[in-house]
Amino acid sequence: MTRTFPRNVGKFDRALRTALGITLLLFALFCPFAARQGALTVWASGLVGAVLLVTGLSGGCLLYAALGLSTRRD
Repeated sequence: MTRTFPRNVGKFDRALRTALGITLLLFALFCPFAARQGALTVWASGLVGAVLLVTGLSGGCLLYAALGLSTRRD
């Protein structure tokens, strides 16, 4: 039996997560300031950006699910 991941992220939340995710990924990949700060800054902003982008595009957030939260209106 396949269990689908619940969609618990609303439209505004999804748009914000997607925009922030793209911004952080671009910051990590192309910003000279990030590179001067060190590898930890690049990796952390890249990882957070990737997580935000995936949750924004998929509409599901594991943290919201674990806490029983939802910003989605049915």
